[in-house]
Amino acid sequence: MPRLLTALFLLISLQLSAQVPSLSSSEIFQNMKKLNVLGSVLYIAAHPDDENTLMLSYLSKDQLVRTGYLSLTRGDGGQNLIGAEQGYNIGVIRTQELLAARRIDGAQQFFSRAYDFGFSKTRDETLNFWDKDKVLGDVIWMIRKFQPDVIITRFPPDPRAGHGHHQTSAFLAEQGFSLAADPKSYPDQLKFVKPWQAKRLVWNTYTPGFTNKQPTEEKNPFISIAIGGYNPVLGKSYTEIAAESRSQHKSQGFGSSPQRGARIDYFLHKVGEPAQKGLFDGVDVSWKRVKGSEKIQAMVTAAIKNFSVNRPSASVAELLKINAELNKLDSANIYIKTKKEEVKELILQCAGLWFETNPDDFSQVVGDTASVKISVVKRSDYPVKLVSLRWTGKEKDSTLNLALEDNELNSFAINPILPSKLKVTQPYWLEKPIDKGLFQIDNQQDIGFPENRPETVTRFVFEIGGQQFAFSRPWFYKSTDPAEGEIYRPFEIRPAVTTTITEPVFIFPSLEPKTITIVVEAQRSNVKGSVKPEIPAGWKSVPTSAEFDLKGKYQQQYFSFIITPPANNQEVKLRAIATVDGQIFDKSIKTIAYQHIPSQTIFPTSEAKLAKIDVKTTVKNIGYIAGAGDDVPTALRQMDCQVTMLNEAGLAKDLSIYDAIVVGVRAYNTENYLANYQPKLMDYVKNGGTMVVQYTIPSGQKVKQIGPYDIELGRDRVAEEDAEMRFLLPEHPLLNYPNKITQKDFDGWIQERGLYFAQTWDKTNYQAVFSANDKDETLKEGGVLYAQYGKGHYIYTGLSFFRELPAGVTGAYRLFANMISAGKK
Repeated sequence: MPRLLTALFLLISLQLSAQVPSLSSSEIFQNMKKLNVLGSVLYIAAHPDDENTLMLSYLSKDQLVRTGYLSLTRGDGGQNLIGAEQGYNIGVIRTQELLAARRIDGAQQFFSRAYDFGFSKTRDETLNFWDKDKVLGDVIWMIRKFQPDVIITRFPPDPRAGHGHHQTSAFLAEQGFSLAADPKSYPDQLKFVKPWQAKRLVWNTYTPGFTNKQPTEEKNPFISIAIGGYNPVLGKSYTEIAAESRSQHKSQGFGSSPQRGARIDYFLHKVGEPAQKGLFDGVDVSWKRVKGSEKIQAMVTAAIKNFSVNRPSASVAELLKINAELNKLDSANIYIKTKKEEVKELILQCAGLWFETNPDDFSQVVGDTASVKISVVKRSDYPVKLVSLRWTGKEKDSTLNLALEDNELNSFAINPILPSKLKVTQPYWLEKPIDKGLFQIDNQQDIGFPENRPETVTRFVFEIGGQQFAFSRPWFYKSTDPAEGEIYRPFEIRPAVTTTITEPVFIFPSLEPKTITIVVEAQRSNVKGSVKPEIPAGWKSVPTSAEFDLKGKYQQQYFSFIITPPANNQEVKLRAIATVDGQIFDKSIKTIAYQHIPSQTIFPTSEAKLAKIDVKTTVKNIGYIAGAGDDVPTALRQMDCQVTMLNEAGLAKDLSIYDAIVVGVRAYNTENYLANYQPKLMDYVKNGGTMVVQYTIPSGQKVKQIGPYDIELGRDRVAEEDAEMRFLLPEHPLLNYPNKITQKDFDGWIQERGLYFAQTWDKTNYQAVFSANDKDETLKEGGVLYAQYGKGHYIYTGLSFFRELPAGVTGAYRLFANMISAGKK
């Protein structure tokens, strides 16, 4: 029989999970049926959680077609209900949430280079921020690479889609539909892919009536498809699978309950050849589309018919024959590539093969020796020989020719030296700074991948029925948690030492020095060197540097440096630099760890913002009710305030000791106990306290009336971060005491002005302080409302302080200082 040595990785096999799971007989049978289907669909939208997980589940598990989801962004501008991460950090979390969702619904996940810069109201604004040609090129690249028969968009390419990113995703998809087939379009891509023309592009509308059809759509055909069916092989309906998939978006609060029963989805024709009854009208999804494959469909049909639920290994012989037949065909054909990989994985599953590589620690430094265990077990009666192993750090195969006994665990201890060419385990899209709304990715072939292609791998070669199969698997560290059981963690390559500044921003409201702490952490044993804060001229550090000698791996040492600002106001960067044996290290370390995703470690440049500004407060003692993903307390401490976090027990105590109480973003949406304490908080204000409430979402409020007077919140926002802020009451204390607020204080804001503004309010008792609007929109006055209540002061603000303060936007500090100081003159 011919020998087959497959490529180490295909795009479809690179979406990492902790370990390739052993499938049940029903799952194996489901995947075997998929061998007889040669259709493909690419679903395109803008963000994580935009995708219709029910549609993806139906396409992948009912129609059995190759299904992909292209999200233009990683959701970096989204909210975070589970932690304080923002920006590209929340993008890292949402990437993993999408991959978890895809492992459930069976689709593949892809991304463009576009950075989610936050809510946008128009397509023009979005395309002005992104580089249209590059993002369009990414869409075309993925169409050419994935070669879909059908493209589906979640949104229309116009204002009906709402979010400007949504509009843009459909607009670029429709443009890419034709341009992907044009060899003159993005010709540099053709070194790796070929032009591709999909059959049609449709819009997955919500209902026929939702479309509010444009004139150009009046004659376009609609098709409807029942997608809510039940799959007896899997024991779940597609609505149940979809709800489980969607519930992976935990950072966005999208936990979903399955809606059992019939469900119909609607599709409006947009481009290409119209469909009359189904998405694949006119598309041959059988083996007839592959030249020379006449025997294969009959062979696969027989294998499906003969499959034994009680003895999957009985199918190995038939699968080997299918594999041999596939090996005679054109390996450049995407379906031959895909089906070879599917058959190979089916042989692995039917033969009961399980194998993995586990280092004894979750990280290592290049040049060091790793202690690693390779494990292999065969859990079937089919004969399998482990021919050879090769791993990172070993250039040649280690020949074994070991006949595997049934259900006998084989373990191999190795101690490779990690090659110096290995990169630090940084997400590839974060290796360079974000530039003009795009991640900077130099290698064309990297574009689209959801995460790094692993560099530490083991290559297993097995002989099964006279044929050889190569499998590559990444290394994973695994441990046992007393509560959670076995936990897998991706293996990391780290720099020898990291330097992390404990705060991202340091505000100097006066000439008084501040202490800055740098955490030096050894990522290997016996690291000795020096660390220093690198600061511009005019700033002073005492001491200028410090020596460290760390004996143990992961040992940390904290160094304090007293930083004195210059007399004049200025904003600068401080960088923490370590020197070890003449080599410079300037990376910090941040591990993002949540139970629902694998731990993710990133290595940003170790730097912090220093800002000498004129900011005064007349209060010192602040009570803070934490919201969702909220770093504002840290910013208050930067203004020399003492901050006490108020949980339910804290609210039960005497509140009069606080000069001001601040409510974090979404606290009224997430904390049930606030309903019990709202009257007490209002009494606090009435008796002379100051209360500042940050934005609350109108749906799901735990407290119906969040202020002393009637106030109804809405979904109004000002998404343009440079929108003009008009002062409605120039003499109002919030604009004048203790800091004089000017237009300059609104320079340098990031992502937006604000969100979830008040919609209606008691205009007798509340004063609107600002008005603002996005281009071509009406004025919005609900961004900051002030009311005097009894002896105290109440403020509702939708301005995005939760973004601006952690980012070191100095004007936001000055305005927030005025808010908390409202009652203390």
